Amino acid sequence: MLNFIARRILQSIFVMLAVGLIAFAMFRYVGDPINNMVGQDTTLEQRAEMRKQLGLDDPFLVQYVRFIGNAAQGDFGVSYRQRRPVSDLIESRLPATLELSLVSALMALFLGIPMGIYTALKRNGVLSRSFMALSLIGISLPTFLIGILMILVFGVMLRWLPSFGRGDVVQLGWWSTGFLTKSGWQSLIMPAFTLALFQMTLIMRLVRAEMLEVMQTDFIKFARARGLPERMINFRHALKNTLVPVITITGLQLGSIIAFSIITETVFQWPGMGLLFIQSIGAVDIPVMAAYLLLIAFFFVIINLIVDLLYFAVDPRLRVQRS
Repeated sequence: MLNFIARRILQSIFVMLAVGLIAFAMFRYVGDPINNMVGQDTTLEQRAEMRKQLGLDDPFLVQYVRFIGNAAQGDFGVSYRQRRPVSDLIESRLPATLELSLVSALMALFLGIPMGIYTALKRNGVLSRSFMALSLIGISLPTFLIGILMILVFGVMLRWLPSFGRGDVVQLGWWSTGFLTKSGWQSLIMPAFTLALFQMTLIMRLVRAEMLEVMQTDFIKFARARGLPERMINFRHALKNTLVPVITITGLQLGSIIAFSIITETVFQWPGMGLLFIQSIGAVDIPVMAAYLLLIAFFFVIINLIVDLLYFAVDPRLRVQRS
């Protein structure tokens, strides 16, 4: 197990280095940040001096190595747009994104898995058909359209929920949370459901397909022939074998919730990392964009490591092969 974890950590380090290199290579050609930082009256000498202060005249490899070395120490440089340390911006925006992603992930899991099991066991039921129709809507409609429709119905027409912002938050040290206020929860409902809908329907259809496949296997037929209770067959034998392939896909999808929260945060003006990234693109704020991609890659690496460990624990065949 320790060798397995060590190999995964080593692979993760190479992944982070590659993501940093790709990010710097792309952002180097998106524009000149100096043009967004100075006015029209700035002289060429002042522009050159500013480029020198920011290190933009250094070779690409020097800038990349400097960024990676500082990022390893938690220093991502200074935002070109806001003239503040990027680490401070991340610290102020990260709680909003993580809380939104956490609630969305829990919605996707605790609704998607039971719905998948139910639609597999009750394939011809009215409720099962309704769930399948909902899954088609969740997969077909783009996220921004779902968000706009929810704002129109629940925010404008019914006036039940706020249509933008995070609501009132409470500071717990450096962490700001909306979990402790009523307006915080009200502001969280629509963006969380919008972000979770696609993942929920995908998990539901995946669990349903795997459950139907497992129910046709020989060991399930043998369990029925032995006279085991249907409840034990469905939830102890079939569901356990269904979760083996589902864990991998689900882990990747939960990681994508953080990565793809950009659209949801933009639609609802949620003050998180995704909205900060969108704003940084317009201002060619390279330190913020590179730090965001590194942070997203870091979350994916951690989630994939957890998924690998869960897969290792659930599937006994892997343990036998390792031994």
